[in-house]
Order: sequence, then C-alpha cells, then structure tokens
Amino acid sequence: MKQARDFEHKIYEALAENIFEGIYQIDSIGRVVGWNLGAERITGFRADDILGTFCGNNHITHLLENGTEIREDDLPILLTLKDGNSRESMVFLKHAEGYRVSTLARIIPTKDERGNINGAIEIFSDNKAVIAAYQRNRKVEQTVLFDALTGIGNRSHIEGKIRFALEDYKNGGVPFGILFIDIDHFKNFNDTYGHLTGDKVLRFTANSLRQNLRITDSCGRWGGEEFLVLVLDISMQGLGKVAEKLRRLIEGAEIEDDGRNLKVTISIGATIAKPDDMLQDLLKRADGLMYQSKQAGRNRVTTDE
Repeated sequence: MKQARDFEHKIYEALAENIFEGIYQIDSIGRVVGWNLGAERITGFRADDILGTFCGNNHITHLLENGTEIREDDLPILLTLKDGNSRESMVFLKHAEGYRVSTLARIIPTKDERGNINGAIEIFSDNKAVIAAYQRNRKVEQTVLFDALTGIGNRSHIEGKIRFALEDYKNGGVPFGILFIDIDHFKNFNDTYGHLTGDKVLRFTANSLRQNLRITDSCGRWGGEEFLVLVLDISMQGLGKVAEKLRRLIEGAEIEDDGRNLKVTISIGATIAKPDDMLQDLLKRADGLMYQSKQAGRNRVTTDE
C-alpha cells in the first residue's frame, strides 16, 4: 500500500512539474509548499523565491483589472483554505518584470486522510502564454516576424496585419481601429539608468499590451519606443475605451529595477479606418494624434473624434 502511495505521489509530482498551468499550493497555515515550473513561466518568479513564504506576504501579487491589489483577506486561495469551497476567479498577477498577466485561477481545498482541510491549491493558466510558447518554438517564423527584444510582432508583422484588415474592411465592411503608442520620456530611462533598464521598459510595455488585448487583436513594435495596436471589429467609442484601459494599466504598474520602482506612461493616438484610407493615410493620422497627446502633456489618449 505504501509503495502504491509513493508511486502515485511521484506521478503527481511529475505531472505538476511539467504541465503548462501554474500550480500554487499552500499548507494549513498559508505557507507556500508548491510552486511548479508553469508558475515560474507565467510569473517570472522562481520557486526559490516563493517556497516557504506565506501567502499574502510574498512576491505573488493578485490584482483587479483597475490595478487595485487584492487584500490578503480576500485572496481566493485563502478564502478556500478558510471555508473549504472550490472557486474560480479571473485575476491579474504581477509579473517579476512589473507587467500584469491576466489569468484564470481555479482553487480547490486539500484534505488529509480524515477529511480535514490541510491546505489549498491554486491552478492558474494564461492562454496568451500558450500561444507565445508556440510562437517561440517556430524559430524561423519568429526571426522573420517577431521582435527579438520584446517577443511581440515586429514592424513587418503588424504592418501586414493592418494591410489584411484594410482589405477585409474594404471587401467585407469589417471595421477596425489602430492605436499608435509612444513611451513617454523613454530617452530619460536610457540616459539615467542605462540601456538594460531601457530594454526592460520596452519589454514591460510590450507585454502589458500583449497581455491585455483580445486574442483577435494584434500588437507590434513599430520601431524604437513606438508600438502599434490593431483592434478588430470596433467602434470609435470602443477603441477609445481600449486605449484608455491600456494607458491606465501601464500607468498603474511599476517596474522593479535594482531596488527602484520605476513608473512608465504612454501617449496614444487612436483612429478608426475610413473607406478611402490607404495604409499610409491610416498610419499618418494615428501618428499625428499620438503627437497631439504628447503636446497636450503626455500620458493621455487622443482620438480623431
């Protein structure tokens, strides 16, 4: 019997360590006793940083969509430890590099042989990470279409997406909009803290965009500190809301860099495709709107309505 239990335990450990989902396990007093490779991939925090710490008092930060940190008393895994109820929750986790990862978390209690609750397990998944991993494995395609520093689409990638969207719009009437985004005062990050910090700011911004768009939308690095976002099947009002959401999420987060907490803001120009638009017309209009945001004080969205 003991051999059978030991064998089952080894199988469980192997599965837990190799599935793509993150596994976050605590014991009866809220101490972290499980943090698998999936959790490391999704959050950027290594097991050595998390195991042995206490839930609600470690690097793992759960956030609401508006950026508000979930209080310790309201953390889903601690609620399950307390009441024994399984639950499911959509939450944002703060990545080690500062950006937010949207996750679906499923929490279940664990019990001892007598049926008493002795802990809880949170299994969390990031569908965008699955797609990103697939893209990373396609090395040739990544070299051609993806920006090496940030991991999102490069200029050719996002330009091609916009060209296809224009064709669909003119042939089928499917509306779309684009956001032209520029990181505010980016040169200051390089000049003050060095280019490695500048690279971290670029990755933070790129991942903040990628993690908070619909799966049908696209983003790409246009060049330097500029990014483009393609939002399909959207009205001007809806596009403005998407732009404001991205602006707010980036403004509300921080980048940890050598003991410093750095804040990043972006300026955005938002425009909807028009029937007579050529690619350059659309890009020029969005770029001009972005510069209006800059001239108006930065950290804002300007639309063409």
